[in-house]
Amino acid sequence: MIRLTFLLRRKPEQSLKEFQHYWLHEHGPLVASHANHLNLLRYVQVHTLDDPINAAMNKARGGKMEAPYDGVAELWWENEALLQAALGSPEGEKAGADLLEDEARFIDFANSPLWLNCEYPQVNPTPENIVASVKSNIVKIHFPLRHQTSMPEAEVRAYWLQNHGPIIRSHAPASGILRYQQVHRIKHPLEAALREARGTIVEGYLGHAEVWVRMDRVQTNESRAANQAAVEDEARFIDFERSAIFAAKEHIIVDRR
Repeated sequence: MIRLTFLLRRKPEQSLKEFQHYWLHEHGPLVASHANHLNLLRYVQVHTLDDPINAAMNKARGGKMEAPYDGVAELWWENEALLQAALGSPEGEKAGADLLEDEARFIDFANSPLWLNCEYPQVNPTPENIVASVKSNIVKIHFPLRHQTSMPEAEVRAYWLQNHGPIIRSHAPASGILRYQQVHRIKHPLEAALREARGTIVEGYLGHAEVWVRMDRVQTNESRAANQAAVEDEARFIDFERSAIFAAKEHIIVDRR
């Protein structure tokens, strides 16, 4: 499976509410209408919440993190061959052009990075049906991260996967984590083409962590210890000031798994 992550910042003249409304009710159906031409397996919109939890998570990591993105577009394909076939077909090219034209109406392209990636599930109940829906008490924490430049990228990726992942898994029951996965950016020639088409200038990320948590849990000594352990270990390899973290809700537009 191959996945595209598209971190979105809205145009400056839009409010967050206006941006998310257009994205959900106008752009979402447009993507769904082209799902067959694009060989899309799944398409989810992750809408950032305007909630004090974002400031609290920032503060816990020094208070100087990047501003939360306004949302994240997530797209999946069964495999790379199907993605390449879609982009190389006349129908797929037409679909891509239509979507790009509509994206320009509400997305600040220059400051909205996108890349291809693969998933490494860490806490992953099956079936994978945990969703941070609007009317649920579940939120999705989205954590796009950049690593400390004093460490080689390969070393950081290994540490994130082999050391940090087990730490988070060990504390999952106390911290209320329902699902947690690491999504690692992969080097792919398509990324450069996508960035060029949109005029993206902001630096990409190493990848992102995504965590689904229940928000109705009472804080305990165990949960506080779990949160402290997570942040202390993050500080070993993450450059907080060049990373972002935010809570969000999910809207599933296409799901053909």
